[in-house]
Amino acid sequence: MTGNRVDARERSLPSTAPVAAARSPMRAATAAVYVAFVASGFTFATWAARIPSVKSQLQLDPRQLGLLLLALPVGSIVSLLLAGAFVARTGPRRAVAAASLASAAGLCLAGAGAQGAVAVTAAGLGLLGLGTGIWDVAMNVEAATVEQRAGASMMSRFHASLSAGTVLGAGFAAACAALHIPVVAHLAAIAVLVAATVPLSTRRYLATDAQPSARVPARDALRVWTEPRTVVLGIFVLSMAFSEGTGNDWLASGMVEGHHTSVAAGSLSFAVFVAAMTLGRWFGPPLVDRHGPRRVTRASAVLAMAGLTVTIFGPHPLLALAGVLAWGLGTALGFPLGISAAADDPARAAARVSVVSAIGYTAFLAGPPLLGFLANHIGILRSLSVTLGVVAVGLLFTASFGAGSVQRPPGVDKGPAGEPAVSDAATSESS
Repeated sequence: MTGNRVDARERSLPSTAPVAAARSPMRAATAAVYVAFVASGFTFATWAARIPSVKSQLQLDPRQLGLLLLALPVGSIVSLLLAGAFVARTGPRRAVAAASLASAAGLCLAGAGAQGAVAVTAAGLGLLGLGTGIWDVAMNVEAATVEQRAGASMMSRFHASLSAGTVLGAGFAAACAALHIPVVAHLAAIAVLVAATVPLSTRRYLATDAQPSARVPARDALRVWTEPRTVVLGIFVLSMAFSEGTGNDWLASGMVEGHHTSVAAGSLSFAVFVAAMTLGRWFGPPLVDRHGPRRVTRASAVLAMAGLTVTIFGPHPLLALAGVLAWGLGTALGFPLGISAAADDPARAAARVSVVSAIGYTAFLAGPPLLGFLANHIGILRSLSVTLGVVAVGLLFTASFGAGSVQRPPGVDKGPAGEPAVSDAATSESS
C-alpha cells in the first residue's frame, strides 16, 4: 500500500525532464553563438593591434598603409553582398564554419606577407574581409534563431561579447608585441586556434542546416534590396554604426583638440565610450523585453543625440565626459536591435541581415573620410555635429521596429538569463 501511494504521488508531480531537455540544447547553442562572436572580435583585434608592427616591417608610408588597409573593408563589403544567398543555401552552421576557416587562412596569410611581401598581406586581408562578412551575417542569423527560440531579447548581449573579444584580442596582441613575438608567429597561432574552435562549436547550433523555405534562389535574395522595411532598417543601422564609428575614430582626438584635455584624458573618454557601449548592450535586453524594441530604439536615439550635444557643446570637459557616457549608452542597442528586427522571419533572415549589414557597414567606410574632410575646416569636435544629424535621421526610421518584445514560442516562457523555461502547460502535456 505504501509503495503504491508513493508511486502515485511521484506520478502526480510534474517531471523536470522536459525542462532539462528544452534547456540543454538552448544552453549549448547560446554558448556556441557566444564563441562565434567572441572569436570574431578576437580575430579582428589580433590583426588591428599588430598594424604598427606590419607597417614597420613592410616599411610603408601612411599613404601606402592606407591603401593596404583598404583590402579588408572591400573584402567585407563584397562578401556582405553575397552572404544572404550563401547563408540561406548552406545554413548558419556551415556558413560560420566555412567563413571562420577563410578568416583564419586570411589572417595567417596576412602575417606571412608581413615578412616582406605587401601583395601577400593584401591578399590575406582581402580573404579575411571576405570571411568576416559572411561570418558576421551567419552568426547573426543563428543568434536571431536562438533569441526567437528563447523568447527573450539576447542579440545585444551577443554583440557585447564581440566587444569583449576585441578587448581580449587587443590585450593579447599588446602582450605579444611587448614580448617581441614575431607577427607571423602570433597571427598563425591565432589562426590555428580559430580554425580549431569555431567550426567545432557550430555543431551545437539550433539552425544546423538551411531550412527548405530558406533555400531561396540568388535572384530572390537580391530582391530583398527592394523591400522598403529592410532598407529602412538598414538606414537606421547605418545611423547607429555611424555614431559608433565616430566615437571609435574621432572621440579621443576631438576631446584633446576641442576641449583641450590631455592625451591621457582623451584616451579615458574613449574608454568611457566603449565601456558604456558594452554595458548598454549587456544590461539592455530586460528593457527591450519590458518596453518593446520600438520604444527602446527611440529612447536610445534621443539619449545618443543628447549625449552628442553635451559632448560637442559642453562648456567643461567633465560635462563633456558625462555626454560621452550618454552617447555610448544611447548608441549601444541600435545595431543589434536592427539586426534582430531584420531576422524576424526565419525564411528571409539571411538575405535581410545581409542587406541591413551591408547598408550599415558603409558607415564605417564613409564616416572617417567625411569627418576628416570637415575636421580640416571646422575642427574635429565641431565635425561631430554631422553624427548628431545622422542619428536624428535614424530616429525618424524607428517606426520600422515592432511595438512588442521578442515573441515567445508556444509553451515557452523566459527563463533565467534568457534561457527557455518550459511552461506548466507544456510540462503537463509532456508528462
